[in-house]
Amino acid sequence: MIDLDLFKTDCCTAVAGAGAQQAVREIVARAVEAPGAILKALGEPRRSEVQTLHRSADLTILNVIWGPRMTVMPHNHEMWAVIGIYTGREDNILWRRLPGEADGRIEAAGAKALSERDAFLLGRDIIHSVTNPIGRLTGAIHVYGGDFFGVPRSEWDAERLVEQPYDVQKTLQLFEESNRVYAARPLGERRE
Repeated sequence: MIDLDLFKTDCCTAVAGAGAQQAVREIVARAVEAPGAILKALGEPRRSEVQTLHRSADLTILNVIWGPRMTVMPHNHEMWAVIGIYTGREDNILWRRLPGEADGRIEAAGAKALSERDAFLLGRDIIHSVTNPIGRLTGAIHVYGGDFFGVPRSEWDAERLVEQPYDVQKTLQLFEESNRVYAARPLGERRE
């Protein structure tokens, strides 16, 4: 089983040193190399949700459980992030701002599919959207180089791709809506 307290301590120590982003990426990569150990420590995902494991001014650690086929609109973090998948899959579309657009419009610039045991570093200025493309829950450790909940940031309207202030409550509602859809499925269809 992974020692969550030691994991948090290692991440906090790494953030205080030089090369914090890469150091945290390596810590997360080591953790997701043994997905069964993370599942023992955190439990098998049962519903989509965002669990805060650690929150401080310079570091946030979340256990993010994506619902089946759930998608979160393009958004930024205004800080670097490391994503480590311990069960399932997470597809990221990477976006870039269109030059000269007054409304902050964006366009797709790349993609990164993450599967179990993958760890991926997102830079401070990255804009991305996230989809769980499979028919079961996906579990991911997300580590942020700052207070994820305390920093103003942006999201982009899913239809017109226009920038607007990030609405954490709207995002949390997406998780609850995913839970309603997931709960309505017959038990035999909840794993793919």
